[in-house]
Amino acid sequence: MKQREVQDHKNTKWVCVEALSGLSDNSSEVADKIQDKNGKVPVVCTPSGGAQTVRIKVSPDWNESLSDEELVREITNNQ
Repeated sequence: MKQREVQDHKNTKWVCVEALSGLSDNSSEVADKIQDKNGKVPVVCTPSGGAQTVRIKVSPDWNESLSDEELVREITNNQ
């Protein structure tokens, strides 16, 4: 399971993980099953503070390809 932590400009720490519930552990098969028609995968970001959990859709290689700033922007845009 891919997981990543980022911090926004309000000092809220976000832990983001791919939404894989109910799927097997084979990551290549899982990625194929959860991608939408645009090739995006769902990621759930949970805050450390009082903010609400945010669900975003990003490219399957989000953990390696998205910078912290881009990930925070996706979270902010989907709040």
